[in-house]
Amino acid sequence: MLSEVQDSNEVSKVVQWVQVDQEMARQSERVIRTLNEHGYEAYWVGGCVRDELLGRAVDDMDITSSASPEQVMQLFEDCIPTGLQHGTVTVRSGGYYFEVTTFRTESEYKDNRRPSAVHFVKDIKEDLQRRDFTMNALAMDSDGNIVDPFGGQIDIRAERVRCVGEAKARFGEDALRILRCVRFASVFHFSIAYNTWKGLLLQRDLLKHIAMERVRTEMVKMMAGSQPLAGMELLLRSRILEEVKAPVDAKRFNRTLLMNLEELKGEHVILRWALLLLAGNYSKDEADTLLRQWTFSNDERTRMTGVLQVEAMTSSIVQENKPVEALREEWIQAVLVCGIRATQDWLMIQSILPAAWRELPISMEDQFNYIQAHASEWSQSMQVQELKDLNITGEAILGLLGRKGGPWLGQLMKHLLRETAIGNIANQSEALSAEVKRVGAIDQA
Repeated sequence: MLSEVQDSNEVSKVVQWVQVDQEMARQSERVIRTLNEHGYEAYWVGGCVRDELLGRAVDDMDITSSASPEQVMQLFEDCIPTGLQHGTVTVRSGGYYFEVTTFRTESEYKDNRRPSAVHFVKDIKEDLQRRDFTMNALAMDSDGNIVDPFGGQIDIRAERVRCVGEAKARFGEDALRILRCVRFASVFHFSIAYNTWKGLLLQRDLLKHIAMERVRTEMVKMMAGSQPLAGMELLLRSRILEEVKAPVDAKRFNRTLLMNLEELKGEHVILRWALLLLAGNYSKDEADTLLRQWTFSNDERTRMTGVLQVEAMTSSIVQENKPVEALREEWIQAVLVCGIRATQDWLMIQSILPAAWRELPISMEDQFNYIQAHASEWSQSMQVQELKDLNITGEAILGLLGRKGGPWLGQLMKHLLRETAIGNIANQSEALSAEVKRVGAIDQA
């Protein structure tokens, strides 16, 4: 963390960056000192200062300056006019990119998201006043002096998310800040200041103006954090997701299942979403529709809804009260329909859920438990998992039976896949050909 931080609310001083790639820090300091040498004020600002104080890794370093965009571009040869209308120029130094934005104020927000006008100013405190939360309204110069006019350092030490100025106004300017507030509280494990929470509740209906892509981005960051459960509790308590363009009813979620979200870590983080949908009692089709509206990718939707499909198929098997010896074949059929990854994901989630969470009769729970205990072994016993794994082609089948292609061919291929996966037929050309001829003879009889 930054060392030698004083208790003063206005200005404190630090010695060096610790949480930053040192070359990136040197190059960003070069940009700031170049601006200073030409008579302009310049500071690191926002998230990089906040994360350094929090002891969190700093991924990028934004800079704010009294220099206009045109003056910045005159000073640096390698720069990109990424947002001139908002005062932003991206400067490239030593292979690193730094957004340099002119001190500004904002007014006349439209769609509760974007300012329709910005005004360049000369005072860093005016620039910081437009920012969302006090912990983000921090700036630091090249000598390590921190400018903190709104008590951001105090709030960081108190582990508190607090709006700059009046919360209702800040959320009214940009309704996405409502979700950012919850995300910061969740990821940093902070509390939300009373007036900030009150403003959030008063302005939550403005979320209907925010594009779902932006909503999804905030939610993805929150769900990938170390403590998504805290964020979900805030979301359900505030019911703010009921106000977005593709709403989610807070009342439909099984809170007991959500308690296990944080058990899914590392490569399994994406399965937190599948667990969330499971806890919301979503069907595969209902979830797919919602995830499309939330702008998730095809691969992400397939991964999440695959778990729901396996749950539905397994529930159907159990409800049919099949004899135990038949459960292996039914599970293998589920693997063939849903895919091996979906079944593995389902098993991973089941392993962290409380026993008997479905609240079914004991006989059904026993069957679920039996399937869960043996499913991995059954999956590993499969000779084939997809049609391409079969040691026979559709063309070969047409040749064997002397018939033209049609729907019957796909049905026959699925039959071969199932019988081979179960182990009734060896995955060998001779055995598969014999089965093709046997079925073909029956069809022609």
